[in-house]
Amino acid sequence: MTVVPEEKLAQRQAIVESGWGWPYRFLQPHNVAFWVYLLGVGGGALTMLRYFGQAASFYTPALAGGVVLFALYLVPWLLLLRHHNRFTKQPAGLLATGFIWGGVAATFWIALPANTALLSIWAKIGGTSFAADWGAGLTAPINEEWGKALGLVLLIGLAPRLVRSAYDGFIIGAFIGLGFQVFEDLLYVYNGATQLYGVDQLGSSLRVFVTRGAAGIVSHALFSAIFCAGLMWVLGRSGERKVLRGVLTMLMAMFFHFAWDDMGGLAGGSWLIAVLPFAIAVIELVALFYVLRHAARQERFWMRELLGPEVTAGVIDPALLDAVSGLRKDRKKYRKHLHSRSKARHLLEAAGDLAEEIARAGGADSPGVAHARAELLRVR
Repeated sequence: MTVVPEEKLAQRQAIVESGWGWPYRFLQPHNVAFWVYLLGVGGGALTMLRYFGQAASFYTPALAGGVVLFALYLVPWLLLLRHHNRFTKQPAGLLATGFIWGGVAATFWIALPANTALLSIWAKIGGTSFAADWGAGLTAPINEEWGKALGLVLLIGLAPRLVRSAYDGFIIGAFIGLGFQVFEDLLYVYNGATQLYGVDQLGSSLRVFVTRGAAGIVSHALFSAIFCAGLMWVLGRSGERKVLRGVLTMLMAMFFHFAWDDMGGLAGGSWLIAVLPFAIAVIELVALFYVLRHAARQERFWMRELLGPEVTAGVIDPALLDAVSGLRKDRKKYRKHLHSRSKARHLLEAAGDLAEEIARAGGADSPGVAHARAELLRVR
């Protein structure tokens, strides 16, 4: 009878619990979530075509400029999110599925008609002045945050083994929010061009890009990352169910959204309007990193368990394990320990690659694992 070492059992349990290495398959005709997703994206695409309509040909310069500018805008965002998607990595296909939901379904199928309807209700209840000051903040946090979060719920239905932790919710939520953000910005580009009756279309799209791009740092990607992390805490799919923390986190994201949209109402027409954007942005970023740190705890634990046998085998030393499964301060400490930033980066990447190969092989010794292990030893 073969006795499996305790570390190996912990490794296998971490692989099962995290779902890391499990393949993602979008086409699932026997899955209701697949058809709901197609309904949302298809409905959003039709709404988008109707919104732009035949007039889109006249505003082609503005739309083309907006598409190019915001495509370039995506590059640093994708690099940043790729950096944070480093523990039990989510497949690119799954993240792309979330991005498309946020950009097409959440924006056009849910938010556009729902916002229009609710804004008209606020105008009838409180008058046009009330609706102008407070309508956006009382509308968007409800319709848009829940509309984007529906994408996360559908991805749980499409990939239940992959979407497990609050960190998964954070990363996927950021991609959904980024999709919403980019497509909403294109709406602003189009609306700006129509308000100027097609005059200086490229200049108009550039102005929208500058203002919306700067505000986008603390906009939908941030709101959705926080909201979806909270939703995963409420659901507790990885055994880390924290309902109170999750609800408060979701409410915090909705409050940030409210404050950002109703800044004019909060300032009351005073000088505060010049200060509030910066104050709110700082508070949002502090909250973002706080949520990120707590959401990553489960993932960091899984990473330690997954690489534990490699430490025993001498492939990975304890300092590298602390760095690859740790926070920014742990990686900084490791760089100082090696006295070489480049070597530390290569070792961290090699350890991450080894963890990914181990997860993909289910803890077995596959050719991919052997190659990643040899590469790590070579770099060391």
